[in-house]
Amino acid sequence: MTLPPILLRPIDGRYCMAKLVSSAPTFLVNDVAMTAQWYEHNLGFTASFFPKTPPYVYGSLQRDGVEIMLLRQEGYRKPEITRPGGVWDAYIRMQGLVEFCNELRARVPLKSDLTKRPYGDTEFEVMDPNGYVLVFGEII
Repeated sequence: MTLPPILLRPIDGRYCMAKLVSSAPTFLVNDVAMTAQWYEHNLGFTASFFPKTPPYVYGSLQRDGVEIMLLRQEGYRKPEITRPGGVWDAYIRMQGLVEFCNELRARVPLKSDLTKRPYGDTEFEVMDPNGYVLVFGEII
């Protein structure tokens, strides 16, 4: 079977399967600096920006190999969407969920507390200042 060229990449003169290595949710926000500060202070992310001085048009938030990107859209307000079961903007799998949740309780209100789900994950939800819902989950 011949694979389409998009699935192949040359490595040392041979063609190998392409490998996807990560994905990052990208959030539109009105204020990149304020949002990044919230993620740094409350969730322990580290931020880098473009350009180097405010007002920033882009921010990359990183922690333990997880990345969330922020894009500035002046005047943007995230639309409020509801559906049975909730709406998630990012699902972050992790280790040490219970300890992390207990630490966060002292910093930010939880949107939903630790819950064991029928599909096996234990999760809790946090909403950032822009209305984006982050779910932290672990199979415990």
